[in-house]
Amino acid sequence: MVTCLFLTFASTFDRSMKGFIANYMPRYRSLLFLGVPIILGQLGVIVMGFADTLMIGRHGTDELAASAFVNTIFNLVLIFSAGFASGITPVIGALFGRGDNRGVGAVLRDSLAANVIVAFLSMLVMLAIYPFLSYMGQPVELLPYARPYYLIQVASLPFILLFYGYKQFADGITDTRTGMWILLGSNVLNIIFNYILIYGKCGMPELGLTGAGISTLVSRISMCAVFAFIFHRTGRYKPFREGFSASRVSREGMGRLYSLGLPLGIQTALESSAWSLSAIMIGWLGAIPLAAYQITVTLGNIGYMAYLGMGSAVAVEVSRYTGASQFGEVRAMVTAGAHLLFAQACLTGVLLFLLRNFIPSWFTDDVEVVAVVQTLVIPLIIYQFADAIQINYANALRGLADVRALMFISLAAFYLLALPVAYLCGFTLSMGVVGVWMGFPVGLFTVAVLFRWRFGVCLRRIERENTIV
Repeated sequence: MVTCLFLTFASTFDRSMKGFIANYMPRYRSLLFLGVPIILGQLGVIVMGFADTLMIGRHGTDELAASAFVNTIFNLVLIFSAGFASGITPVIGALFGRGDNRGVGAVLRDSLAANVIVAFLSMLVMLAIYPFLSYMGQPVELLPYARPYYLIQVASLPFILLFYGYKQFADGITDTRTGMWILLGSNVLNIIFNYILIYGKCGMPELGLTGAGISTLVSRISMCAVFAFIFHRTGRYKPFREGFSASRVSREGMGRLYSLGLPLGIQTALESSAWSLSAIMIGWLGAIPLAAYQITVTLGNIGYMAYLGMGSAVAVEVSRYTGASQFGEVRAMVTAGAHLLFAQACLTGVLLFLLRNFIPSWFTDDVEVVAVVQTLVIPLIIYQFADAIQINYANALRGLADVRALMFISLAAFYLLALPVAYLCGFTLSMGVVGVWMGFPVGLFTVAVLFRWRFGVCLRRIERENTIV
């Protein structure tokens, strides 16, 4: 009897699993086809950050801490810019799905114009902050390194935003490989110039952190120039150039992009600014905890960028199927995305755990910094799962063009929950840098739950509206 029941259960389970795999396998393939090139390109960005951190850390601990301080401020603007540029995705996806290539080209033109304006305004904000760097409570010895590095980063903003415009266009038409190759090539260039300028090789002066900034600027200029050349001078994007060339910048089109891009930019900036404020808090503890924070953030970004790549694929597919009113497919794609992103988080967590005693020494010889990094690995592993799931549903909402909810949820989760918990644990409970770090698992788990809830609400609303029509 027991044997019979077991065999029946095993047979039923086997059929269920086969049905499950057969149902989701096409979705997995579609998302991987789009997402893997984005992931590889994003990992190229991580390699650039990894190389910068590694080479700067070998040159000096104070320079590493100074780069952490500047990057946390600059990343706020950088991530806002990336979020703003991603507002083009649901627009491009819907037009491409309908075969409106001329409309796609016109939207790209509007997007580039909007991105230039945002770049100019971002530069003004960053330059306004510059005189106040010495008033942010950071160690005085870091400022001579931080100031020139800061200005070089500001100079790169227009090129970053123009590149994002071209890349989001290409991703939206499901051409994710072009952006990948450009990112990978620029990162190779960055590493070469890092070696030459940081350490003073090939007859160049030894510039340290300033040299790292210059090499990053050169690589960003090259990214923008290469993508512009490919779009305007090759046959690959010829079907879209007619709409780009024939159209004028449209106030209506730019207004639509701003209505989508600004909430997305604010949402990503809110998340990034929470990290920036945590870095400032850690800076109050001294240069060693701040240097350790920079190394840990670099490690965490490996997982984050991989999740972001797959999340972008989810956004593209959601926008495409929403435009076609295939809501069952929208739901299935988002579920498949959650499966793949959770698997990525598991892989990232396992690798971080296995390498926790080895990776810190790659960045620095400072024994104190290495010891602090090792204490931060476990909280880093914990929040990987929440980070992966929240990125999946954030991009699902982006594909549905429900972007204001992202902004408000992020504001509540990070500023009303994560940062107070970070301060409470880090300073009130005297847990130091580990306590500050613990605020983020709390914030990210909250965001993941709320984004998942909002996706269900929004999709049901869109389904009802289409049923009525």
